[in-house]
Formats: sequence, C-alpha cells, structure tokens
Amino acid sequence: MTTKPKARKFRIKRNTPTSDTPTDTAAPAAPDTMPEPIAARAAQARPPAGGPTPTPAKDATPSPADAPPGRAGAVSSAAEVAGETDIDAIRREGLTGRQLRMARRVAQKHDLAPISDFDAVRLLRAKGIDPFERSNMLELVVPQGNGADGAQQLGRIETTRTQLPQTVPADGTSLPSTEISPAERRAREISDIQREITNRRRRKLGLLLVRLAFFVMLPTIAAGYYFYNVATPMYATNSQFLIIQSEGGGGASPFGSILPTQFANSADSIATQAYLQSKDAMLRLDRDVGFKDHFSDETIDPIQRLEPDATNEETYKTYKKNVKIGYDPTEGVIRLEVIAGDPNISASFSESLIKYAEERVNNLSKQKREDGMRDALAGFDIAQKKRRDAQEALIRMQVENGVDPQAEIVAIRTQITTYEGMLIEKELELAALLDNARPNRAKVDGARGDVRRLQVQLEKLKEKMNSSTTGENSLAEQSVRLQLAQTDLAAADMVLQSAQTALDQARTEAGRQVRYLTVAVEPVAPQEPTYPRKFENTILAFLIFAGIYLMLSLTASILREQVTS
Repeated sequence: MTTKPKARKFRIKRNTPTSDTPTDTAAPAAPDTMPEPIAARAAQARPPAGGPTPTPAKDATPSPADAPPGRAGAVSSAAEVAGETDIDAIRREGLTGRQLRMARRVAQKHDLAPISDFDAVRLLRAKGIDPFERSNMLELVVPQGNGADGAQQLGRIETTRTQLPQTVPADGTSLPSTEISPAERRAREISDIQREITNRRRRKLGLLLVRLAFFVMLPTIAAGYYFYNVATPMYATNSQFLIIQSEGGGGASPFGSILPTQFANSADSIATQAYLQSKDAMLRLDRDVGFKDHFSDETIDPIQRLEPDATNEETYKTYKKNVKIGYDPTEGVIRLEVIAGDPNISASFSESLIKYAEERVNNLSKQKREDGMRDALAGFDIAQKKRRDAQEALIRMQVENGVDPQAEIVAIRTQITTYEGMLIEKELELAALLDNARPNRAKVDGARGDVRRLQVQLEKLKEKMNSSTTGENSLAEQSVRLQLAQTDLAAADMVLQSAQTALDQARTEAGRQVRYLTVAVEPVAPQEPTYPRKFENTILAFLIFAGIYLMLSLTASILREQVTS
C-alpha cells in the first residue's frame, strides 16, 4: 500500500527591482535563461501580438495595481498555474511509486524532460499517451494500403493538439528537406517495434528450447541410452516365508499336540527383517557365497559394479539396493527379493538368506526358554533335597528311640486314666466307710491301702511318661521332636509338589515360545531379466529432470521479479 505524498504547494516568484513601470509591461525573462520546460510553457502561454490579454487563472497572483505595496514582482503565467494545478490533481490520484517510475521511463522514451515524476505524467497525458498501459494502442496499428492511407489512419488515432509555427533559420540555402511526415515516421517506428517484438519472442522461444534440450532432453536421452544399451540385465528371485509359534502346551497337557498354531507377533518378524537388512547378514553372505566378488565382476556395467577393493560401507549400499525385504503386518508374511547378475546366483543368495533367517528365528526365544527351564529345574532339585533331609531326620529319630513315643504316651495316658477312675472309686468307698459312727476297722484299712496303692501306681505311670527309656529325653520331648520332623516332611512334600508344578509350567511355556520359520514361496531362479525396466525408467528420468528444471526456472523468475520490483 502506497500512501499519498504529503507535500504543500509553494509558488516561487522572481523578484524584480521595484519601479514605477507597471509589471504587466515589464519584459519577461529571456527564453535562453529559463529552463527548457519552463521556457516552452511560457512560449505557449505568451499571447500573440495585438491579441486580447489572457484572463488570469483563479489562483494566479493579483495584478500589481491591486497588490499591496512591497508585493510587486513577476506574475506566474496561466500555463504555469495550470501545470501546477494538474500536478496537484495527479498527486491526489494516489499513484504508486512503481507507476511514477514507469511514467518517468515512458517520458524519457518519448524525449520529454519532466521536472518530476508527476510532471512526467502530466506531460504524457498532454501528448495523449497513457503512461500506465503495458502496450500502446499505436503498436497494434498495422498500415494498410499505401503510405498516405496509413498516415491518415495514424493521424486519426493520434491525439490532436495545437501546433504552433516553428521558426526556420534562413541560412541562404533552399534545399529539399529530408524529413518525412510524422505519420510516416510513426508508422515506420511502429513497424520496427513490431518486428523487434517478433524477433524478441522468437529469440526467447529459441533460448527456451535450448534450455529444455540442455537440461531435460539431453539427460533423458543419456539415461535412456544407459538403460537400453549399457545397463547389465539383472535377475530377481522372489520368495515368501512366515514366522509361526506353537499355541499348544508341552507334555503336561494331553491336548498340546492337537491345538492349532498361530502367527508369531510382529516383533519377531520385524527383528528378522532388520537382521536380513543388516551389515551382519551382508558380511555372512559374503563369506559364504561371495556377494562382493559377484558384484565386482567385469561383466557388470560400471555404474552397478563394485570396485575390487571396495569397503564394507560401499558393499552394504549395493546390498541394500539388491536385497529388498518387506513385511506385511496384516498377513504376517515376509517378502524377500534378491537381485543379481546371474539367475542361479540370485537363487543361491535367496536360499542363504532364508537359512540365516531361520537360525535367527530359532535363537530369538532360546535364551528365554533356557533361563526359564534352568530356574525351574534348580527349584525342583532344591525341593527334592529338602524333602529327603526331612525324611532322613524322621527315620533317624524313630531308629534312635526304638519305640514310637506317641503310641507309648497314648498307652500310658490310657492307664493313668484307668487308675485315676479306680482311685476315685476307692476314695469314695473309704469316705463312705468313714461316714459310719462305728466303721469297720478292717474295711477302712483295706480301702486306705487300695487308695495308697493306686496313688503309687499313678505316680509311677506319670514318671514313666516324663522320663525316657534311655535316660536322655522324656517321651513328651521325643513326641514333640517327632511331630516337628513329621511337619518338616509334610512341608517338604508341599514344596516339592510346587516345584514340580513350576517345572511343568516352564516346560509348557518353553514349548509355547518356540518359533518356526515356514517358507510359503520357495526361491526359483528366473529365466528372463527383471531389471532394468527400460521404458519406465526412461520416462521416470524425463519427469525428474523436467521437474527439476521447472522448479529452478520458477525460483529464478520469482527472484528476478523481486529484484526488479
């Protein structure tokens, strides 16, 4: 957005010495001392001799008769005031800087001498020329018929304006003039301009064709020549394989062998794909079947050929271009394409890579399966050892004691209970005899003897229960130790049973984690070359070069427009 210039209008007057002579009779400045545009406008505004005095413009300076004292001086002509008025009107139009620069260039092209950009617009409009048109209407006029008819047509188009008589210097000679009429000169200029435009368009079209031939056609022809005549035919061997895992359990499940299998998870397939695309697989393939030696053969074209002393990085770039692996997660299939200069070698490379993939699949869960089985076996061995120790301790105690302490304690407790019942009966019988006023002495003594003997027997039984036959531990202690040994044996049995269950589960999980590689499509050596695809590659090269040229040309055009704007 361009803002309008905010400049005030100032009128500059020429100060002359004050005299009694009226200012309207004062001689104007000589045309030789004025600037050329101002002198021309002053000559046009000068009234003819004997003619009426022109009426001053509305904004003209008042006459000296009406002016106050001390303001006498030169008065601006009507042409100057009209020019300044036109410039003010043009300034109020809000023209952009680019339009003003264009107007100045057009004015210079028409041999005009404007004072400013706005004056250039005014002078061009005064001559009937639109400074903002990209193509002048006169350029589209083609003279028809003879020169007089063309001149008449050009005379109709040309804007009419007043032509003042020109002074012809009299040098004493009267020769025929070599000047041609303005109409014929304009028609010749228009014809020259049209011819120049035609030549310029042809030149630009020729340059465009040269650039297209150099940047697009020549590279495309070179690429097509390489694909059709130089490139070595390459043979591609395609194969497909899947990675599956067992869904059934191990030997612990009676239905493990009849349960179906399913595809392995995507992580296993992705890991296998990454391994086949790795440098490790490339080095192993080179050691086994000579990958580098095959692509260093002289029969392969120089672009696809490897140097005999090529590094592993260069060989790996060739490996990635000629070994293409894709994984389909929806079907779980890994597709392998191996490209080589010989069909049998291509099939050999493919078989070797499938073998490497199978070994890698077998090793994916090997460590996990071995760790699980090792831990389960170690726990089972520990449980068996503890149970054996508890069982040996129980047997040792039974052998050392000779008898079963628990059974003997039960027998002694049974006798004690019996004797205690008999003691109670004898005590009741003695109490009944003593309740008589004159009890029978013999019966009382007999009852007392029975009570005493029963008490002695009970003490012996209790002492026997609290002491051992060997004199080391009592029967109670032996019974407690025997119960603890039996409890340890029972706990060891439970631990052994848990270890056995864990071992069975580990075996089941190990069998479930086993991966299998199944080849769905076997690699078969092709009979016809697969690459290069001559026509498709040539068209692709043409599109690539054309796109590059188009992007570069658009970038250059945008930069040129930004610079010249």
